[in-house]
Amino acid sequence: MATSKIKKGDTVKVIAGKDKGREGKVTSVKDGKVIIEGINQVTKHTKPNQANPQGGIVQKSAPLDISNVMYVSKGKVSRVGFKVEDGKKVRYAKATGEVID
Repeated sequence: MATSKIKKGDTVKVIAGKDKGREGKVTSVKDGKVIIEGINQVTKHTKPNQANPQGGIVQKSAPLDISNVMYVSKGKVSRVGFKVEDGKKVRYAKATGEVID
């Protein structure tokens, strides 16, 4: 798969689905899906285990497709592009022109 334009730690805004319009920080990116803290919450019934000896009902963030989120730069949603600066490939926000990393 090609290089992902969204990475762990980025602030993103949801542009489609039940949480449309909400912003949050990306906690993980895998196989074209992102998990954003506090967004797309689902209820899971868990059996007792070492981490949760009581078991029961747990709220958890479920993955969203990466196409349903946009990067937020200076409070503005933006597409992400790549360019070469000083011989190094960097991501930049197309709306503001700001280099991300």
